[in-house]
Amino acid sequence: QLQLVESGGGLVQPGGSLRLACTASEGTLDNYNIAWFREAPGKEREGVSCDSKNGDNTNYRNPVKGRFTFSRDTNKRTVYLQMHSLKPEDTAVYYCAANGDFGRCSFFEGYYHQWGRGTQVTVSS
Repeated sequence: QLQLVESGGGLVQPGGSLRLACTASEGTLDNYNIAWFREAPGKEREGVSCDSKNGDNTNYRNPVKGRFTFSRDTNKRTVYLQMHSLKPEDTAVYYCAANGDFGRCSFFEGYYHQWGRGTQVTVSS
């Protein structure tokens, strides 16, 4: 069964950048719709960005548009979330999630079958 492992989180100052990675433990991710979610303290988990496996649909939530970029590695085992101009309100645990079914990616949590354990991102001076 597909297992996902996130990495790349850490402490960064406001205005800084981080690149998160989500890697498949085995196999590749090219047949999966992938999403990044985040959960801040005291808040519900929310979708941040998602990308459809057919390559024609990448979505971003408004708070991160223009600052975050989703990409897929050519090795097909890793996807990335490049984050620029980070703000304190971006502080959260970031999770990647995968779904290999038909259709396009979604920000609905229940759509995804596989989840990573998360990586902490802290934006603070």
